[in-house]
Amino acid sequence: MFYFNSKYGVRLLKRGALPLVVVAAFLYSCASVGTLGGGDYDETPPKFLKGNPAPGELNASRKRVTIEFDEYLKLDKPQDKIVISPPQVKQANVRAVGKKVQIDLQDTLIPNTTYTIDFGDAIQDNNEGNPLENFVYTFSTGEQLDSMEVSGTVLNARNLEPIKGMMVGLHVDLADSAFKTKPFDRVGRTDSRGKFTIKGVAPGEYHIFALTETDQNYYYSQSTETVAFRDSLVIPSFDLRMRQDTTWIDSLVIDTIVERQYTHYMPDDLILKAFVNHKKDQRLAKSERTTKKDFSLFFTAPADTFPTIRGLNFDETDAFVIEKLTERIDTLKYWIKDSLIYQLDTLEMEVSYLYTDTLKQLVPRTDTLKLASKEKPKSEKELKKEQEAKEKEEKEHREKGDTLEVAPKIEFLTVDIYAPSSIDVYDYLTLTFPEPVQSLDSAAFHLRQKVDTLWNDIPFELQRDTLDVKVYNVYGDWKPGESYAFEVDSAAVTGIYGRFIDKQKKEFKAKTLDSYGQVFFNIVGAQEGDFVELLDTKDEVVRTVDVENGRADFYYLNPGKYAARLVRDTNRNGMWDTGNYEEKIQPEDVFYYKNMIEFKANFDVLQDWDLNELTLDRQKPDDIKKQKPDNDKDKNKNRNRNNNNNNRNTNNRNTNRR
Repeated sequence: MFYFNSKYGVRLLKRGALPLVVVAAFLYSCASVGTLGGGDYDETPPKFLKGNPAPGELNASRKRVTIEFDEYLKLDKPQDKIVISPPQVKQANVRAVGKKVQIDLQDTLIPNTTYTIDFGDAIQDNNEGNPLENFVYTFSTGEQLDSMEVSGTVLNARNLEPIKGMMVGLHVDLADSAFKTKPFDRVGRTDSRGKFTIKGVAPGEYHIFALTETDQNYYYSQSTETVAFRDSLVIPSFDLRMRQDTTWIDSLVIDTIVERQYTHYMPDDLILKAFVNHKKDQRLAKSERTTKKDFSLFFTAPADTFPTIRGLNFDETDAFVIEKLTERIDTLKYWIKDSLIYQLDTLEMEVSYLYTDTLKQLVPRTDTLKLASKEKPKSEKELKKEQEAKEKEEKEHREKGDTLEVAPKIEFLTVDIYAPSSIDVYDYLTLTFPEPVQSLDSAAFHLRQKVDTLWNDIPFELQRDTLDVKVYNVYGDWKPGESYAFEVDSAAVTGIYGRFIDKQKKEFKAKTLDSYGQVFFNIVGAQEGDFVELLDTKDEVVRTVDVENGRADFYYLNPGKYAARLVRDTNRNGMWDTGNYEEKIQPEDVFYYKNMIEFKANFDVLQDWDLNELTLDRQKPDDIKKQKPDNDKDKNKNRNRNNNNNNRNTNNRNTNRR
């Protein structure tokens, strides 16, 4: 290996027998210098002058690092951009002081260790904010300096979104427990493209992990942290490559092109798929009673069975209608049917469920709850206003000479009916009620099709939604271009609190076939059990089909723009499953079709899709990526370039006039 020392010059050590060209590459990384530019704006970043300890210094013992530049500077988001390796459990104090950057390390220096301070582009000149990019400062507390690098990309395992700001670390300790008990040995942080580089790495074998650091201890200590791990070892290496460096006479004219040898560090293409463990600790997170008539229980993880409730000041027998607020049993809403119970100011109960103990085992547990309603009673002002309105109505009837008793106003059970005037041929009707249904007369539901001038009854299916107890779905066989009417008689549905619905009617028409397009995928690399999700421009699922014989066919699609994602359903449960580090289970693989698909009505699109044509970090179309690359520097460069061009054009015009 090599190091740089301001007193003794460059010295080469025999670890890995790196060539001299590595020295040049390292010196460049230790103090990279920007090029001068003209125009109205100063484009020159701060220039490194000297530091203490010196860059590349060996046997360093100072915990304060001072780096001096040629102009006044500032630090942009130092906590986000500056990465110190080995990671500092006690956060270092980094600040700009005039023309200097000062770093005070709070942790004890580790013997025989290479320290790297990767500033990214945090160092900027004080006036224009020109960044000194890729500035890395390195020194060692031992006799040698490590300079190898490992790089790659961290992606969200479910949707291949690049993850910004995630810590990526190496462990030389290859025990499985190291990730959960020891801080990383070397670290890097992902940028806005999800890319990371870990610098100052010694030759050897490592495990690599990614982690969202919530407690600044640099190891996996909380099940809620997002993690990623690689099944195989990482072995740093390098080779020598050639590149072409261009020198310019000015911004338009090339002076010469020179081939230069440089050191390329590997691996540089690692892909880490980040996820949150599905096996969370099971416990009751909270309980609340927002209104008198219901209360909710929130658990930290899904369960296989419902909890058991025993009333302490009420009889719980057949007292509730239970609604699952999520597909799995982790959030439950209890609708109280009996008015004698929900009129109680406070409900006292015991809730028994399975709880994760300190040994990570599920054991029975019983909690005692006292739930007071958060529903505010009507104020005296509101009660007075209602009484005045009632008296006013009675007075108006007396003045009119009405002798009959005024019939009380009926408060119907409301219902929201989803029945668009132009319905898709594959769609269905939905009835949503504000409370669970007590009784329903299916004979009072009518679906009719218009034939010439007559409305003929047609068969349909009425089913309660599998998740929401307040929702019912109506399935019909819609014929393209035909007209339909859906009617519900008065009092056909009664809620659990005694209200019934008024008469309902909706008319609609099925779309014609020429309103749609079709998309067909021929998929190379698909396996049995895979399914494809068609996505909208917000990366949300529009429709899902199974892959059969390497094909995924989507019929009756509305014209527009779509993306596609294939899920490798390893356990054949019809859904994507996350990973589990404790059990060394990776999340199920997903693949994106590389392009957006756009078509008009009455168009058929056939696409060939090779799952392995592109690496995972290049598959997802930019149009639907939510994590966009930072482009502030590009905008600044474009602004300067435009100003330079304007100045050049102005000078040319003045010259021509003369």
